[in-house]
Formats: sequence, C-alpha cells, structure tokens
Amino acid sequence: MSDIVISGSGLFIPPFTITNDELVEAYNTYANRFNEEHADAIASGETEALPLSSSEFIEKASGIKARYAMYKDGIVNPDIMHPVFPMTQEGATPEMVTMGVAAAREAMEQAGKTADDIDMVIVSSTFRQRDYPGMSVEIQRELGIKGFAYDMGIACSSATFGLINAYTALKAGTAKCVLFVNPEFTTPGLDFKDRDSHFIFGDVATAAILEPAETATSEHTFRILSTKQFTQYSDNIRCDASYADYCFENVPANRYAFKQQGRKVFKELLPLVTNFIENLLTENQLEASSLKRMWLHQANVNMNLFAVKKLLGRLPEGNEAPVVLDEFANTASSGSVIAFHRYKDDFKAGDKGLICSFGAGYSIGSLLVEKL
Repeated sequence: MSDIVISGSGLFIPPFTITNDELVEAYNTYANRFNEEHADAIASGETEALPLSSSEFIEKASGIKARYAMYKDGIVNPDIMHPVFPMTQEGATPEMVTMGVAAAREAMEQAGKTADDIDMVIVSSTFRQRDYPGMSVEIQRELGIKGFAYDMGIACSSATFGLINAYTALKAGTAKCVLFVNPEFTTPGLDFKDRDSHFIFGDVATAAILEPAETATSEHTFRILSTKQFTQYSDNIRCDASYADYCFENVPANRYAFKQQGRKVFKELLPLVTNFIENLLTENQLEASSLKRMWLHQANVNMNLFAVKKLLGRLPEGNEAPVVLDEFANTASSGSVIAFHRYKDDFKAGDKGLICSFGAGYSIGSLLVEKL
C-alpha cells in the first residue's frame, strides 16, 4: 500500500491587522459608556458593571498580541462592535470561499499540482457561513476541479480531522489526490462586547495537498507515518446558535457567539492532550525528544507550554514548538497547520514532526509526519 504524503501547504492572510491596543480602546470605550448609562442600576445591584480590558491582561492570559481580520472598521468602532460586510446572497461569493481558494492556490503551486491532478476536495472548518450548497463544492468549481467535494468540521480539530479524512480516502483508494481546505472566518463568531473573549479569534485560511508518495514531485514532501483521533463530549466550549432560532421569541442577541469555561478547559483538556500524544509516540516506538518539531494547536500559549514541558520534561527551545498565535490569535482549527506551513522548510530527510490540534468537543487530532 502506498505511503501518503503532504506535498504542499498554503496560507491566506486577511488584509487587515487588529492589535490588542485597538481592540482594548474600542471595548473600553463601549464599557465605560455602558457603565455610565446604567450607573443607577449598577449602584443598586440590578446590573453588573462591565469590567475594563487591557493589552497586558490579554497577552498574559493568552499570549495573543494581534490578529488578522477580513473586516476591521466595525470591530474597532465602539458604536458597532462587530464586523460589517455584505450579507451573502445568491450569486455572491462568501468570504470563506474566497479565503479558501487563495490558500488552495498556494498549496497547489507548492505541490506542483493543477486542477486536473485533483479529484477530491475536503473543506473542514469550525465556522460556516452557509449550510448548503457546500462551500467545498463552490471552491471545487472556482478551481476547476472535477471529482467530488464535501464539507465537514469538528470545531477546534476540524483541520487535523480533515487532513486525516484526506489520508484515509487516499489509503482506501477512493481518491488519487486530495485538496484539503480550511477557511476560518471567525470574527463574526465573537462577542466583542465581552471582556473575557473579545480578543480571542482571528481570520485565516489554510490548505494542503495530499497524495501517494510516488506521484509527489515537491521538495516540501512529508510522509504521514501515523494518525490518531480522540473525542470526548464537553460543552465547556460551545455556541448555541441554530438554524431553528427564527422559531423562537426573545432570542439573545449574542446567542451566535463563542462561549467557554476557560479554567475548566485548561484543567480537563490538558491531561487528555498529553496522554494522547504520549500514547501516539509509544504506539510508534518514539520519544518526544525524537521529534524535531511539534506544530501544536494555537489557542493559548500557556496551554502549549504546559503540554510541551510535560512531554519533554523541559520548556521548548528554539522552534521545537513554534508559536504563531501572537500574530494570528486563535484561528479556531487552523493554528497547527499555520505553524506547519510556516516552520517546515528547515526539515531534512528523516526528520519527524507532529501536527496536533485540541479543543472544543473535546476533540484531539494528530498526524505524525516525516520529511522525505
């Protein structure tokens, strides 16, 4: 049976950067106005005052310094506090398709593949702008790819699960070359009026080409040695929005927004992650020190440092576990693939690395890879 490889990767970076200072200025202006307008109710205990934010608080809590966004003006306007963009209509191209196509083109170029070489497209993402028709089928059309396409997702591990689905399709012989696309248009899913979460997400798209080793011609080729997946139900990270919301009265205005119980996530998820990675390495007769690099999920720098220290017995050095969330923020499921895309070119033949995501679900996904 053929070895399956990742032969190219792509990254689309949105046009706008939003710094912590810009977010904090907008949020604090909004919070101060709210507190002034509701001063009497706050004094009587009927309403809670909104706490203020700070760049120092954000960076200490998460490691995030900035994020990219498809739309900026509404987010940093204290009178609006959300992205402002045209509603998707029939005949118009959704942002997720535009983003995904751009990332896909780079992955195809890096892998040396044309549309004629590809017969399967997987779009895997946390967020969706439209339930149907599938974003994947629209991306397939935009790129001129024949064959078939489908959408999937499992929140924070959507990217790794998508890559693994591509791998298993190639192993099963149901595809000859797969384009994996991972557009994360996250900023509309944030409540920018919430001090504890207004800084978390950024927009991005990643992509990759997977194919049998014998058809790969790229110098950026990584053989997939092993894959592993895990899920365990938790609603500590959730979104309650539903296509059925129009059926109900008094639907909360922020029902669409991401919510999490951060302390519970940290306490419950990290042991699952470190045990998961240790088991994966044991199954492949490897030690953590055997890995040149761990391209980990990018949600919180403190979580990553904790996990790597547990695995290696020390803090990471150099680019052993590169951080990209300081620049990109939490990009839902994309972080580990961004890290792989940015920090893979120095690998030599035989060097091994681990792409690993973890988060909402709970879900954990990983691919153990080796440079050819």
